[in-house]
Amino acid sequence: MLAELHKSTPEEAKEQRATLGLWLKSLREAEGLSQRDLADRLSLDYYTFISQLENGRGKIPAHRYVEWARALGQEPKSFVRELLRFYEPLTYQILFEDVAG
Repeated sequence: MLAELHKSTPEEAKEQRATLGLWLKSLREAEGLSQRDLADRLSLDYYTFISQLENGRGKIPAHRYVEWARALGQEPKSFVRELLRFYEPLTYQILFEDVAG
C-alpha cells in the first residue's frame, strides 16, 4: 500500500526539476513572453529567477501559485497539480494515483 510508494533519489529529483523547468519555459513561450516580460507580470525584481526555474533550480513559492498560473495563461487548479507532481511526487502519487494496491 503506502509502503510501496517510490521515493525519489536526489538524481531523480534533479531530473524532475529540470523537466518542470522545460514545462514552465514552454508555457512562457506559448504566451509569447520573454523571461523579463514574465518577471514584469509577476512583479519580480529579477528576471533571473525565471531563468533559474527554467533550468531546474529554485521553486515557485506556494503563496504565488495562482499568480504564476494566471501569468502563464493556465487554470490554477491544473497548474498547481502539475507543480505538485514535480515538487512533491509522493504527495501527488497519494492524492492522484491509484496507490491502494
